[in-house]
Amino acid sequence: MNQIQTRDDFAAVPSRRKRLRCWAAAFIAIIAVAAPRKVHAEEAIIKRPGDHPQYVFEAEPHLLLGFAGPFKEKDKGHLGVGFRGTIVILNNGFIKTINNSVGITFGADMFVGEQTLFLPVAMQWNFWLSTHWSVFGEPGVGFALKKDVVHPILMAGGRYHFSDKVALTMRLGYPAISVGVSFFF
Repeated sequence: MNQIQTRDDFAAVPSRRKRLRCWAAAFIAIIAVAAPRKVHAEEAIIKRPGDHPQYVFEAEPHLLLGFAGPFKEKDKGHLGVGFRGTIVILNNGFIKTINNSVGITFGADMFVGEQTLFLPVAMQWNFWLSTHWSVFGEPGVGFALKKDVVHPILMAGGRYHFSDKVALTMRLGYPAISVGVSFFF
């Protein structure tokens, strides 16, 4: 028996081809994603003195929340923006057997709520843990310009290094918390 082809039959052929192409593309994408790849483990470098990005200056713009010291007058935190610059003074820090460095950090933090300018100066002691992670401590002092008061600073922080030149930086302590991006020069 002869079948008469209708217009719908001719239209169905290209749509079948499109579906076949879509299924083939999806299959190739699944294979590409699921295919075994070489996995790189995080490499510990703390026991290799000097094995960290070599830089002389770190620039860090950041957002911050002040909650103590000159920022404790009201029962809420004070939002602000700021900048820290760090100059490396010891590329291989105080402990010669581990990967550490020391710098002097300084900056300016502007707290929007009260228009307070805070000028911190501290020693930054860095510990380079792995290829992507470093931590630091910062003891120092800060001067609140509008309030004419000197405050102690005691901060601890960490960085996730995207590359040798850029890192995400978080700092916690007294008198504020900050999150920013560090650029190494």
